[in-house]
Amino acid sequence: MNSTPAINLLGRARWLQLLVIITLSACSSPVLKKDSPPDTAPPAPIVEKSEVDQRAPSTSEKQYTEHLLSPKLVESFSLRSDTHLTIVDWSDLPEWNIDQVSDGLSALLQSCKVLQKAQEWHSICQEAQVLVGASNEEQRFFYESYFSPFKVHNEDDANAGLVTGYYEPLLSGSLKRSAEYAYPVYAVPDDLISVDVKIHPSFKNFRGVGRQAHGELIPYFTRSEIDQGLARVKGKEILWVKDKIELFFLQIQGSGRVKLEDGSTIRLGFAKSNGHPYRSIGKSLVNKGELELSQASMQGIKDWAANNPHRIDALLNENPSYVFFRMLPPNLDGPIGSLGVPLTPKRSIAVDDTYIPAGFPVYLATTQPNSTFPLNQLMFAQDKGGAIKGAVRADYFWGFGDSAAINAGKMKQEGFMWVLIPKTFLLTKDMN
Repeated sequence: MNSTPAINLLGRARWLQLLVIITLSACSSPVLKKDSPPDTAPPAPIVEKSEVDQRAPSTSEKQYTEHLLSPKLVESFSLRSDTHLTIVDWSDLPEWNIDQVSDGLSALLQSCKVLQKAQEWHSICQEAQVLVGASNEEQRFFYESYFSPFKVHNEDDANAGLVTGYYEPLLSGSLKRSAEYAYPVYAVPDDLISVDVKIHPSFKNFRGVGRQAHGELIPYFTRSEIDQGLARVKGKEILWVKDKIELFFLQIQGSGRVKLEDGSTIRLGFAKSNGHPYRSIGKSLVNKGELELSQASMQGIKDWAANNPHRIDALLNENPSYVFFRMLPPNLDGPIGSLGVPLTPKRSIAVDDTYIPAGFPVYLATTQPNSTFPLNQLMFAQDKGGAIKGAVRADYFWGFGDSAAINAGKMKQEGFMWVLIPKTFLLTKDMN
């Protein structure tokens, strides 16, 4: 295949002219703080920590010891720092020249709904509108013109991290409680309150939520306590579902659809959590010798639950985290991520947004679920999760349906990440 960009000279000149204009216009801009509260993160995936961690810097990466990013990047997106980012060359991104980057245009336009508020992104997002109908090579040239790739490292300087998967599940439910539909899906209870973590820093560990009791601010009820009826959840039932373990996994995924008895479907989205940290029940079963590590997938846990129905409650209660939902419009393109825009199947990822700026393009190099077949492609950081912690850590959104569920359930791969940062955030073009 001929890899020469299919852009005529006039088109290339137009891109270069726009690039010069944007680069010269890089100046002071309003700070774009993350508006969503800390408890809008979807719950964590089953696996919490990568078992692979290695350092293998490329030749190009070694050439760049100073990346000279504007402090506005850290300030505007509430990052810990930029020390985990190292500027590299586009050639360092595996299969960048063959990825169908045009498949990510809809995700880019979704991110722009939020990012265009920042001056550094405004012109980029305007130009992105023109990409509709453009060829794959034209769109690749767009990214190379407006962005610089930065390799992401963990705090221990390792390049590799864990990539898991999630999806949008479908449950069976009813608007009325019955013996068949016995398990409630709750909206946010009235006694759950948001906490200012600047005034109460200890509540940062509880995602900024709590409750009042005897004049004191304390953590909210655990999963076990909520199931016992201690929280003010009566009257907050949105609907009821058939299966308790399916409800648990709905909370893990953070969003889903429920098919009602009359055939209609209700879409549910993450509203708030109870603030307690996620504990992996798959890891618990492995530690107890109930499952092999290779069996600790979503399907493996469901199989265990089917064979141990009387032990399900005890197992689920080992995870104190609990998620409350809200009804979403049925005509959305996808579930809503923490960025506040619909997720795009196979182009959206959940990240730790204290390391990866929310909404930014991220090039991900990993492998297909339970496979060594490469999965290298442009993604967008449009979601986050309670156990998605660390710089090189991603949760890959597979979409909706049985195939998505299978892929998400078995995905536990090693991966590498590059953040594509607008050149308007660079203090200098001199990268040598």
